[in-house]
Parts: sequence; C-alpha cells; structure tokens
Amino acid sequence: MQQDKHPAYHSVVFRDRAAGYAFLTRSTATSDQTIEWDDGRTYPVVDVEISSESHPLYTGKARTVDTEGRIARFERRYAGGQGTDGDSGQ
Repeated sequence: MQQDKHPAYHSVVFRDRAAGYAFLTRSTATSDQTIEWDDGRTYPVVDVEISSESHPLYTGKARTVDTEGRIARFERRYAGGQGTDGDSGQ
C-alpha cells in the first residue's frame, strides 16, 4: 500500500437522529462533532438521515402494492373473447 495516498481509517459513531439510534464502527468519514461513547472514549459522530433502525424496509413498515387490483384490471382488459379458463370454446 502506498503511503499518504489513502484516507485515515478510524472509529466513528454514526447516529440516526430519527430513531435515536447510534452505533460505533470504523470508517473514513470525518466530523467536527464528537460524542462520548459507552466505553468512556470520545469519538467523532456523523449524523445520518436514515439507518436500519428507521428504514421502512427493515422495520416492516414498507408500503404494500395492490397487485390483486392490477391483475384483475389486466385480465379484464386483455381477456378478449376467451373464457376464464383460457379455452376458446371449441
């Protein structure tokens, strides 16, 4: 690895303000703000808009799509003269 070419990799706290959740990890992200963590040390803190604690996909609050209505509308539109079993009546 070449010296002085890569950014500093250090411990950082990422904080999701919407969920009130924070986690300590290693990153190249920097911040002027600091926070005292559970271990008594002070780390830079990066505020994020969304994390796994507040994202609808991970929390189970994602919107569901009404696929039954779409399928019924498709069948009405493209069924043509065919019966419901797909037989042409012969």
